[in-house]
This record gives sequence, C-alpha cells and structure tokens, in this order.
Amino acid sequence: MSQEACLPRKPWDIAFTAEPAEVAALRRIMRLHLGIWGLQHVVNEAQLCVSELVSNVITHVGPGTPATLAVCMRGTHLRIEVHDPDTRALPTLRDAGTGSEEGRGMALVDAVADRWGVVLRPDRKITWCELTTRLPTVDGQGEPSSVMRAEALLRHYAAAAQPGGRAGVSRLTSTVAEETVIAAITDFLHWCRAHGRDADDMLDQAQMRFEAEYAARHQGW
Repeated sequence: MSQEACLPRKPWDIAFTAEPAEVAALRRIMRLHLGIWGLQHVVNEAQLCVSELVSNVITHVGPGTPATLAVCMRGTHLRIEVHDPDTRALPTLRDAGTGSEEGRGMALVDAVADRWGVVLRPDRKITWCELTTRLPTVDGQGEPSSVMRAEALLRHYAAAAQPGGRAGVSRLTSTVAEETVIAAITDFLHWCRAHGRDADDMLDQAQMRFEAEYAARHQGW
C-alpha cells in the first residue's frame, strides 16, 4: 500500500475577500495543503484552477466580495470549490483561443479539470472543479471494479444516445454524466417492470448492497 494512499485528507476551507492580492496567497495555501496530502503532482493544475475561479468572482461579482475556498477529496479526485453570495452572475465558457477575455478563465479550468460545474443555493453560488489525482483509492487497491464498470457502461450508454450512436466518448461532463446515470437507472426500472420484477424491491436491494460494499471498503478511513 502506497504512503500517499494512507494519508489523511480532511476537507478544509478558508474565507477570503475577493481581491487580486488574495489570489497569490490562496495559491500558496493550496500548494502547502497539497504537499501535506502528498499530491504535489497536481499543484500546478490546482493553483491554476484556484486563480481562475477566484478571478472569476473578482471580475463578474466584484472586488471585495466575501467568498470561501473549500477543498476536499471526492474518491480519487481533488475537488476545489469557490463559494460567493451572487446567484445571478454565472460562469461562462468561451474558447480560450478567442480574442475575448470574458469566459477565458473557465475555458482554462475546463482544459485542465476532469469536470466542473455550478451549484446554486438560496444564499450562494458554488463554482467547483475536480482534478484527477491518478491515485489509487484510500485502501491502495486501485479504482474499484464497480466504478470502472459503471464508467465504461456510461460512456457506451451516452454514445448510444447520440445520433448515429457515436462511440469513443472518453469524457463526460458532470451534467451529462448525471443525466446519463438517471436515464440508465430509469431504463433498468422499465426493464424490471417489463419482465415482471418489482422495481422498488430492486432499488432497495441495490441500495443495501451499495451501502454494505461502501462500508466494507471505507472501514477505517
């Protein structure tokens, strides 16, 4: 089992004021935390994402905005969130190669992150991105086969839903992945009903199996 796989990586957050001078300080804090977590190999990408997410608040919400940087692990992905109080100024994605400055920051995030998105709460907006760490799971046994099977299935399912059934979808955006999961579960429930199975019972059994496997895999975290 690798040492990196055993390191405790507790979520952390820090409140800040969205000012240009804060960007460098937040980048340093991110570098220090990732060093402690044994994730030095994603420091450059993480610092870029912090810079662009914070700069997005400064540019589109306004200097002096109270905000929060929150960082945690989501499985083998590093998740970076920036919270701000404006639920109207949503990030825009533009081609980083165009002459327009607007939206280029999110284009850079999109280029280095595995996925990104926005969550709207009644009192705030959360702009987030996730970076792949290429690390095994905490128990050091590598990516669970169940996750690998699910990802392969989702890629084929998403490709089948496209005109012409285009294969080879290597990366799904967060929104498309979630919609694909819901569509796949819905189709399986239709299959259960069509073959005389109790769909609710199937869901209950799947939930119990998932909870048992998750508890067994993450025991001792």
